[in-house]
Amino acid sequence: MRNDRLFRLADSNDAEAIFTFNRGIEREALRIQPSGLLADTAHPAEFGSKLAHSLVTTDFSESQLEIITPVHTSSEQVLTKLEKIHQHVYQGLESELLWPGSMPCILPADETIPLAYYGDSNLGRLKTTYRNGLGLRYGRSMQTICAIHYNFSPSSAFWSEVKKSSPDETDQTFRSRRYFDLMRNFRRLSWLPLYLFGSSPALHKSFIQQPEHDLDLLDAETLYMPFATSLRSGRFGYQSTTQADLLNTCFNSLDNYIDTLRKGITTPHQNYRELGFESNTGLNQLNRNILQSEAEFYTSVRAKGAPQPGENFLSHLKDNGVSYIEVRLLDVNPFEPSGIRLSQIDFLDLLLMYCLLSDSPQHDASTCEAVTTNFMRTVYEGRKPDLKLDKDGADIKLVEWAKQIFDELRSFAEVFDRVTNSHRYTQSLDFHYELITDSQLTPSGRVLAHLQNTTESYKDFSLRQAENHKNYFSQLPLTTKETESFKKVSAQSVETAASHAASTPADFRQYAADFQAAYRS
Repeated sequence: MRNDRLFRLADSNDAEAIFTFNRGIEREALRIQPSGLLADTAHPAEFGSKLAHSLVTTDFSESQLEIITPVHTSSEQVLTKLEKIHQHVYQGLESELLWPGSMPCILPADETIPLAYYGDSNLGRLKTTYRNGLGLRYGRSMQTICAIHYNFSPSSAFWSEVKKSSPDETDQTFRSRRYFDLMRNFRRLSWLPLYLFGSSPALHKSFIQQPEHDLDLLDAETLYMPFATSLRSGRFGYQSTTQADLLNTCFNSLDNYIDTLRKGITTPHQNYRELGFESNTGLNQLNRNILQSEAEFYTSVRAKGAPQPGENFLSHLKDNGVSYIEVRLLDVNPFEPSGIRLSQIDFLDLLLMYCLLSDSPQHDASTCEAVTTNFMRTVYEGRKPDLKLDKDGADIKLVEWAKQIFDELRSFAEVFDRVTNSHRYTQSLDFHYELITDSQLTPSGRVLAHLQNTTESYKDFSLRQAENHKNYFSQLPLTTKETESFKKVSAQSVETAASHAASTPADFRQYAADFQAAYRS
């Protein structure tokens, strides 16, 4: 059935447009001192206002850049734009570097990690207060972990063609339903990109706060797990036992997804209540509930829309449906100057379309449990020989299941190559198949092998890669036209930020109350 759908689309007169995808990439990166310490400087003025800049902003910390590409229909173009923004960023860093991996650099005391400051407007205060709440709930160190987020949507030509099989549904309802089909399948197979792209099997000891952690000591500075793929994705990273215990976030329908997130944002949680809501300096967090907003929901993939600044996201999602999906499980690849490589983008496109065109039964409790179990086994032991996962209630070796999926992806790669008149998709499949047959070739395997076979610590390895990446971009100077374009974006961001009037603490309390009330209506 899946291949029937694929071949019908490929035989369409509009096949080229149907197999055109919209892509965007967000890369998070810590600014660091040449010593490997977290930078303690303010967000560089060359990047304009982080409140309104469309290409370069901050994530949790003032020292944590977020580099954002516009949407592109070509994987080459989106990667080229990501590189161009990196070139622009390095021009504004002076002596600082970008930490090349997901697990952070040498961190100071947790409470001294600086929050990103967005100004005194209501919107700016909202952003900083939200981050302060994250720091209280999870610790600031956890929030310095960095990732690659991959935003994906098929073309309008694709939706028009596949919608013909469901004439009784509205376009919006159909599109949202199919996006949830995609996300269920992706969650079920999320262990595969985790294995292929995970690149954080080790970390610097300054990150670990608890005395008992089950990590092995590789050297005086480095902790690791011998078969781990992505410690960032496990209990040392973006995981919340509170969310896991109290929110059964279901990907079976848009309504259920929205209702579950709304419940999380409006349901009080005693532990967060005890953290305090307000102090002499203002609000400590946006609320005392399970979630401050939908942005706090930690998952491998999210349903996304394009609300206006300040617009309630869940209301927008309910009124407008899903516009695209955001893949959130990707580590920053320390071997790539931009954190991601072209063959990886091509593989993601193959996998996501495979998930979209495959049958997607709704997930019951046992399936959701298997999704979590398989994911966590791959986090901690993904490269362990003969590791077994749960496939439909039966044990199967990770390598065997991966080979089955690759066999099924082959027809997708051949169709994509035919439509695009290239060989890049089959080449991407062949490249990543080697990682299945030899786990030492995975990014996590390469990182750990290097650390074990040299005298370099995780810090020293990362610093050397950071210097290499800086040198790489320094040899790719921007043209005068490109430089002027970036200056224009920065200037526009300052003008836009200035249009947000400064507010008093009392004004902001009301603004924050209205922000929360919108989730209850």
